[in-house]
Amino acid sequence: MSACAPPRTEHSPPHATPPPRRRRFRVESADISAAIAVFLIALPLSLGIALATGAPLQAGLVAAAVGGIVAGRIGGCPLQVSGPAAGLTVVTADLIHQYGWRATCGITVLAGLAQLGLGCLKVARGALAVSPAVVHGMLAGIGVTIAVAQLHIVLGGSPDSSVLANLRSLPAQLARLDPAALVMSALTLTLLLAWPRIPDPVGSLLRKVPAALVAVIGATVTAALAGLTLPRVDLPSWRSHALAGLPEGPTLGIVAAVLTTTLVCSVQSLLGAVAVDKLAAGRTGPARVGRSDLDRELLGQGAANIVSGALGGLPVAGVAVRSTANVNSGAVSRNSTMLHGALVVIAALLMVPLLEQIPLASLAALVMAVGIQMVSLNHIRTVTRHREVPVYAATTLGVVCLGVLEGVLLGIAVAVALALHRLTHTRVTHEEKEGVHHLLVRGQLTFLAVPRLSRALHRVPHGTRAVVELDGSFMDHAAYESLQDWQNSHTARGGTAELKDRRTGVRSAGTPSSTVCRCRPWTPWRNHRCDMPTATMSKGATDSTGVSRPDTRELARGISSFQRNTAPLVREELARLAREGQRPSQLFLTCADSRLVTSMITASGPGDLFVVRNVGNLVPPPGQEHADDSVAAAIEYAVDVLGVRSITVCGHSGCGAMQALLAAEPGAAATPLRRWLRYGEPSLARMAGEHPEPPRLAARPVADAVEELSLTNVVQQLAHLRAHESVARALAAGSLELHGMYFHVGEARAYLLGDERDERDGGNTEVFHEVREDVREGAEVGSSL
Repeated sequence: MSACAPPRTEHSPPHATPPPRRRRFRVESADISAAIAVFLIALPLSLGIALATGAPLQAGLVAAAVGGIVAGRIGGCPLQVSGPAAGLTVVTADLIHQYGWRATCGITVLAGLAQLGLGCLKVARGALAVSPAVVHGMLAGIGVTIAVAQLHIVLGGSPDSSVLANLRSLPAQLARLDPAALVMSALTLTLLLAWPRIPDPVGSLLRKVPAALVAVIGATVTAALAGLTLPRVDLPSWRSHALAGLPEGPTLGIVAAVLTTTLVCSVQSLLGAVAVDKLAAGRTGPARVGRSDLDRELLGQGAANIVSGALGGLPVAGVAVRSTANVNSGAVSRNSTMLHGALVVIAALLMVPLLEQIPLASLAALVMAVGIQMVSLNHIRTVTRHREVPVYAATTLGVVCLGVLEGVLLGIAVAVALALHRLTHTRVTHEEKEGVHHLLVRGQLTFLAVPRLSRALHRVPHGTRAVVELDGSFMDHAAYESLQDWQNSHTARGGTAELKDRRTGVRSAGTPSSTVCRCRPWTPWRNHRCDMPTATMSKGATDSTGVSRPDTRELARGISSFQRNTAPLVREELARLAREGQRPSQLFLTCADSRLVTSMITASGPGDLFVVRNVGNLVPPPGQEHADDSVAAAIEYAVDVLGVRSITVCGHSGCGAMQALLAAEPGAAATPLRRWLRYGEPSLARMAGEHPEPPRLAARPVADAVEELSLTNVVQQLAHLRAHESVARALAAGSLELHGMYFHVGEARAYLLGDERDERDGGNTEVFHEVREDVREGAEVGSSL
């Protein structure tokens, strides 16, 4: 060994070369383009939000820079962009009115410290327990407050400190409106609304420039060319920029101010992080980043608020508009967020003369449009569907009339009262129709409703047929036991009892006869060793050794079970599919192995998957199908006729086809199985050395040669797929995606082939990532923030 060679450790790989040098810091081109797009949106919005709060305009730029650099570097959501948010406008404006600007900066620092404490306590996910109706109502109330206040600036005046005062003074403001300010505001709103609606093909190019930037630039250039005299942005020298000061006043008032700022900043940032996760997971182009660490995100937001407040900036929170632009622009890491903050710093230092040409009326119109968009019709439809309109309305009115903290507390109180009302108000009705006793239970079944439920159940005569319909979303243990005890008792006395969930249609019949298989629909996936009673054994059903074997009519029994239990649940959906025809979204190509149940693994139902199964999940390359065109025909039909949006090739552990490929002897007889398995020989060659870095699992080392070949085979068959004409055409048009999947039967774990390559070995290794068990949909956040 050379004297200058690094010593080998026991953890070194067997063919290891000297460890590569640490790569220099570099920014991906996708991050650069995303940072520029976000910067162009953040610049006018930061100035507009600062104007709306009554803070120095530099404070918006400080908050945007700090949010991008500090929160972007420390936070737990790499793609979320933080900065001054419209959701904080009302809170900040109220603080400035009560305590002054420097004290507001001090309160921002204290709120940041509170966020750090909450992050250390790891309570971030507790914020997700807040009812979405409260969050949406808070955003709507803030949006109304912003829009009413900025309307005065749009008309050429100045707003008051409250919504009611602004509404009372609006007639007087209309009587003395400023025509120049009104024209600039109208031009800004027109450009803001019309720019995204420019028709293609020109529109597809022009829409790459943010509408907010176009609107502000258009109004600024028009005002300059027309020589209009109206208030413009005034950025004092940075030398006179005010920094944070200690807040003075009643202790309880300051504590309430800190709590309000902490609450709004934290809830908005955490819900925004969840929404960004959902948005990033849904895109198909760039590499995906990991899910957010919400506790770390809270620490990052706290650090950003401390720095922003200390430097004289506005409070910082995650901002949905900028975060959405960041994700949609293809950002792949936190570098885009940090670079956008650096661009804001450069603009704040070098573009002051240009920024001071912007009319204040244009910024006010921009912020007013943001406020209007915060009253989301989609949110209203959602809360209406979930019967939470009282919570939404109470929160919105509370924020508008009382304040943000008071409105949120009022909304939470109404939400708790509504939940208690639903839990305690349960109606049980009983009627007899054609000899069948129908009991309808409306509301949530808790122990409080058990006496009422028991009285109604015991009015059903013995030996009759009874149907109990449950119209509620919750049942506690006491109510469940009461229903089950009555059902067993009623059945034992010769009656029949059927429980039906009115929302889902799921039925539960009474106790079955002892001569019937006790496996119910879907329960075989938990324990498929159904012990058949001896009464169901056929006479003379024995094997060659004379040992009794299960009834050979198992298929008929299974069909009978389907007709009795499952068919009533799926009949309506199958009838719809029979009328409309199949419209699957995916072609799922997998092995014919009996242990691989596609509907179970993918939680899919009728009409969801177009499934092709063969030995070894093989895809014969074009021109080599010879006597078997079935796979190619299925691919062509799925892509060209059914219009599937994705094709998944799924391999699995313990694959017999892969074992046969590994054990094949040269010169063996050309049986039908051997002729079919020749389509897997490219996978053998790929594993043998044509591709030196074989696919691997991210979670653990590959177990054996069969598993390695199964993973390699998935990658190779995807390459065969791309060679088919219909697939290649759809891929070029961007209407089709290809996915690789590996299912470990013994572990019941699914792995998906990642979009990214492994950077540790030069970017040449395909990596299969385990699908997490805790994947869930993120919380919805207003897209107007």
